[in-house]
Amino acid sequence: MDHSGLIAALLVLAHFLVQLSLLARVLLRPHREPASRIAWVVVVIAVPVIGIIAYVLFGEVSIGHRRAERLRHAQAQLPALRLDPDTAPTPLRPVIPERHRHLFRIGESISGFTPIGGNHATLMADSNATIDALVADIDAAQDHVHVLFYIWLPDNNGIRVAEALIQAAERGVTCRAMADDLGSRAMIRSMHWQRMAAAGVHLARALPIGNPLVRALTGRIDLRNHRKIVVIDDWITYCGSQNCADPEFRIKARFAPWVDAMMRFEGPIARQNQHLFAGDWLPHVDDGIDALLRRPLTPPNPPPRDRIEPRPGATPRPGLPAQVVGTGPTVRWSAMPQMFEELIYSARRELVITTPYYVPNESMQAALCASARRGVATTVVFPARNDSWVVAAASRSYYAELLEAGVTIFEYPDGLLHTKSLTLDGEVTLIGSANMDRRSFELNYENNILFYDPRLTAVMRERQGSYISASRTVTSDEVAAWSRRRRLWNNVVAMLGPVL
Repeated sequence: MDHSGLIAALLVLAHFLVQLSLLARVLLRPHREPASRIAWVVVVIAVPVIGIIAYVLFGEVSIGHRRAERLRHAQAQLPALRLDPDTAPTPLRPVIPERHRHLFRIGESISGFTPIGGNHATLMADSNATIDALVADIDAAQDHVHVLFYIWLPDNNGIRVAEALIQAAERGVTCRAMADDLGSRAMIRSMHWQRMAAAGVHLARALPIGNPLVRALTGRIDLRNHRKIVVIDDWITYCGSQNCADPEFRIKARFAPWVDAMMRFEGPIARQNQHLFAGDWLPHVDDGIDALLRRPLTPPNPPPRDRIEPRPGATPRPGLPAQVVGTGPTVRWSAMPQMFEELIYSARRELVITTPYYVPNESMQAALCASARRGVATTVVFPARNDSWVVAAASRSYYAELLEAGVTIFEYPDGLLHTKSLTLDGEVTLIGSANMDRRSFELNYENNILFYDPRLTAVMRERQGSYISASRTVTSDEVAAWSRRRRLWNNVVAMLGPVL
């Protein structure tokens, strides 16, 4: 064998050994669904070079060793936020019916937060009303303002929030602002980011990318902080699907408006969102923010008022019990799908879900089908036009099975329905940033709030009803009439879901 032939043989052998070691890693990697293992085995064998590169870049959920160490160190600095309902002060005791308590136990197993009572909340009218309320709260802040957004754009609403933070910092309020380094890159590179820094706003980029080539070798570049957190004076917090941007969302204007739902909470639940924020902040900034979590849990002076004014002569409402559920790639594996599935299986009369992105695992799809089959009125509302053609195709591959089981599917045509909400039997609501897709299950840091309150759940259910009223029903006949080419495309994309 000549010299060139020997080199070629060695290269083939090296490639075979690399491919074999990757296949072994795919099969031995813990916390991986069988469908994901099969998909990666097929990719690595069928397209060897591209498959190997794809697996190195996207095959494993890792934020990198150094980043993971900083995160563990930060979490170790934070006090536990567990409440003993038997010894807690009466206003903080969560009053939850026995039939729903297991839901909050699942939530506690994820974030370590027990449900806490004494909260009041308001569902914001729309995206602009949310920004109006947020700016007003920042203007009234007395001690500190913390904000974290996945997408923060330098548009009208994004600049309004930046200006409010600048003014608050200039009058002595401690302001900390964090934005995902990928989703908010336009704001981070803008003059408004520089002006906030010059005014004394403490800034941080969540999961900074740096050099993309180097980043890809030390951890997955597409692991992102998808949370939307606002905490003001340790007593006011916001939770929902809305980013810090105009509803026109000009970076993807042809899908606009973005239709979001955001809730404004007042009460001790803000401390749990504060804990999430601190856990995200400390790995990036050397800061004594953990001291805030050790303060006595008391309302600010003077306390803010609930934005829904009580009727004259009405008895004040007791505070609702609520719980923050924060998930992510460094939190317990399968946390978010388990939360969703437990809620789905607990429904007895009605289950209504809105989500823009639906790429479930097998157990979640089975849970939704089982809900309808046991007689629960099960409804899911999707956007008619999705900003991700991949997700749109994958989502529709599940329609036929859902419809056959009795799930009612609606598609909302008036913009991108971006609201992530679930209401259960008219009593329990989950609202937040998490989608019902594999990205939210495995790759993104997410924050949600779970609460029991029939009154506020009715308000959320009414909002869901407004989406349904504006939507069209997807029928079994319509799906059956899809061309073979369309069904093939949807199913191929869905099959690659564990890889994509």
